[in-house]
Amino acid sequence: MNILIFVLQAAAPAGAAGAQAGQQGGGWSMWLMLIAIFAVMWLFMIRPQRKQQKEMEQFRSSLKKGDKVITAGGIYGTIAEVKEGDRTVLLKVDGDVKLRVDKTSLQKDPNAAPAEAPAEKAPEKKQ
Repeated sequence: MNILIFVLQAAAPAGAAGAQAGQQGGGWSMWLMLIAIFAVMWLFMIRPQRKQQKEMEQFRSSLKKGDKVITAGGIYGTIAEVKEGDRTVLLKVDGDVKLRVDKTSLQKDPNAAPAEAPAEKAPEKKQ
């Protein structure tokens, strides 16, 4: 075993010098490739995830009575009570059934009708 170590140590400088001579400009291309990979990951993975997180945070902070939501467990309900500064909301599920759930477990109900903004009346044309 000791002889093998000596042989490998003696052969390493000769092999390393030959490999280094052929890779003079190889270091820059490796760094450029790593930077390009990080840029693509940021563009396609990190940036959309942050955007989605901000949207969910905004949704949860703007919850109000009457909003239709779904819990992480798949329970559909309507917000019955929201207290300022509290992490939980009271969710009306059916009839008199109410559950207190954490805001972080809530998502928008995709089947709920979007809230309509009051439409401005356009002046009617006389014929």
